[in-house]
Amino acid sequence: MSIITIEDVESVRFAAPDLSAMKAFLRDFGFADAQDGGDGVLRMRGTGTAPYLHETVQGDPGFVSLALRARSVSDLHALAAAEGATVEAAAGPGGGSVVRLTDPNGFPVEVIADKARVAGLPHGVRDPWNTMTARGRPGAPKRVAAGAAHVVRLGHVVLGVNDTAESWEWYRARFGVLMSDEVRAPNGALAAAFIRCDRGDDPADHHTLNFAAIPGRPPAFHHAAFEVADLDDLMAGHEHLKQAGYRHDWGVGRHILGSQVFDYWKDPWGHRVEHWTDGDVFTADAPTGVNDLGVMMGQQWGPGSPADFV
Repeated sequence: MSIITIEDVESVRFAAPDLSAMKAFLRDFGFADAQDGGDGVLRMRGTGTAPYLHETVQGDPGFVSLALRARSVSDLHALAAAEGATVEAAAGPGGGSVVRLTDPNGFPVEVIADKARVAGLPHGVRDPWNTMTARGRPGAPKRVAAGAAHVVRLGHVVLGVNDTAESWEWYRARFGVLMSDEVRAPNGALAAAFIRCDRGDDPADHHTLNFAAIPGRPPAFHHAAFEVADLDDLMAGHEHLKQAGYRHDWGVGRHILGSQVFDYWKDPWGHRVEHWTDGDVFTADAPTGVNDLGVMMGQQWGPGSPADFV
């Protein structure tokens, strides 16, 4: 049993010394400007209905926090009562309420509810595909326009932790998450956990959170992954970022765990951010997979991971 059940990951927050440079990068990455909250925080949205996905505050560069979306304010009150926390008014566009917690690794976790959704923007989906099973555009050529990808939503956040089993239990007990795939070290220890939301019969992304413990390394942000419109959108975005001179990290390829097509980049301060498309989704009754480290770091196609990705 858990205290509440979360619906999804909502947003991530970073710090950077130059908000103008961060905004320029995020626009090139495929974000759109969010409503100005009037509090000096840079907020960027996707084409989906979340009021914002990415926040940046002025300061020394680093990861600040993540936000999870609860089903209701009554769930927030249940969580606050169990944790000895308070329900507060949430900052930024959309309003709503928030409970602020800190996980076992020191990462701030905001749990929000009733943050108003906004009207969606065009997703930038390109022309249909002609495949061996379906000819989607008979009589029409495909022309992929140049330009930034279209970030739709935040899909998952990956964190390096002190103890994977401890982190898994902390999030499971509070937020009702499910284990999609566990990754075992050669000694049998739980090295990494790919965790999804419990939405019952409504399929959820293969992982909303991913924790991995690396011996001798302190807890640290690893990456935030943003879903884009489709494969053409991802590849157009790849070319756009390359031409703009940003630092490419890994890709394009297709993961094994989660199956998504991936493309990783670094923002101007080294925060790793991912474009992805075509990931796996599972209902709550899907069994947990058990894998080794090679499967976690492998890819079905594409280049091998860089040394600093681990």
